[in-house]
Amino acid sequence: MDSAVITLLFLAFAIVMFVMEKIPIALTSMIVCIGLVLTRVLGPEEAFYGFVDTNVILFVAMFIVGGALFETGMANRIGGLVCKFAKTERQLIVAIMVITGMMSGLLSNTGSAAVLIPVVVGIASKTGYSRSRLLLPLALAAAMGGNLSLIGAPGNLIAQSALQDAGLSFGFFEFGYIGLPILICGIFFYSFIGYRFLPNETRTDENSTFSAEDDNFSYVPKWKQTLSLIILIMTILGMIFENQIGIPLYITGCVGAIFLILFGVITEKQAYKAIDMQTIFLFGGTLALANALETTGAGNLIADTVIGLLGQNASPFALLIAVFLLAAILTNFMSNTAATALLVPISLSIATEMGADPRAVLMATVIGGSCAYATPIGMPANAMVLSPGGYRFIDYIKAGLPLMIVSTIIALVLLPILFPFYS
Repeated sequence: MDSAVITLLFLAFAIVMFVMEKIPIALTSMIVCIGLVLTRVLGPEEAFYGFVDTNVILFVAMFIVGGALFETGMANRIGGLVCKFAKTERQLIVAIMVITGMMSGLLSNTGSAAVLIPVVVGIASKTGYSRSRLLLPLALAAAMGGNLSLIGAPGNLIAQSALQDAGLSFGFFEFGYIGLPILICGIFFYSFIGYRFLPNETRTDENSTFSAEDDNFSYVPKWKQTLSLIILIMTILGMIFENQIGIPLYITGCVGAIFLILFGVITEKQAYKAIDMQTIFLFGGTLALANALETTGAGNLIADTVIGLLGQNASPFALLIAVFLLAAILTNFMSNTAATALLVPISLSIATEMGADPRAVLMATVIGGSCAYATPIGMPANAMVLSPGGYRFIDYIKAGLPLMIVSTIIALVLLPILFPFYS
């Protein structure tokens, strides 16, 4: 069987399994990776190259740097500030979305949501407001905030890795050119209109693992909390000024992680615990599929099909709409990280076939892939609030679909201006 056909079959398998999630998505990724070796589409070195990719090293380092804020309780202190400035339910929703969005832009969006969920549950208990009115905005803000920086969401780094292979790259805050306006408009939307679409009563799952009490970090010395924040800030500053200091992002991340352990802010065991291995295996495994799509020509076949449907003389805006909507729809029925990982190599092939700017096409793919608002399976934060918020599937559609429309309008206005397909 032709290697391109085999690759397309593995792609179809990955899509189906990512959507159904009958087995863990990281396991699906590894099945594809190993399968490509067994069918001799790729050699072992080509298939496993993704696991030594510099972005995997960056993933690991930032999991540790961000994890230190969670382990010391500094993240809880930051999240707890919302109680002091919000006097009404709508103010509370805005405060939660601002805090979550900003934390998600500088840390893991999933990690930020995980640490803030029990904080918000505690706030709901203290204020008497329904937690179902507060937790869904938190999850949505985590999704939007992930596009404020290069390290906010795994999909951003997946696109960066693919772009680097083409000799290009995104700046540290370049995703924020589109992500920040979407976050700001999203917060305004829920301040004036969107709050009406939030559930009015809580049907809390009795089996929920989140209690109404905040975690107790009183035993953690203040110097550890302060130092964890200082090292995070210094690490991020080092990444922002990467070109000026001449140190790659992943090395800066590693330096920050090493300092945290050397200074005793967290233990080696806590550092290992902070690393999300699902993301590492998913990232490494899907890079093998991306490699196969490129080397076998399967990606070009898909690109030719898309271009054929659009027509040879399709306008750049038509291409933008096609790429963005494909990512936005797919991401709501599978992991947003998996959706981005699958679409990045295909988007690159489309850019090559049509002579479009790869940066523009990948930006549209990543922003579209982050619009995982309308289902509980789109991103981990959505699933994490399902039980403590007592939500039903329809609640996500009612609250998330209008935000998808708002985000799509903003993206389709800004992308052609800031990232034109044909520069």
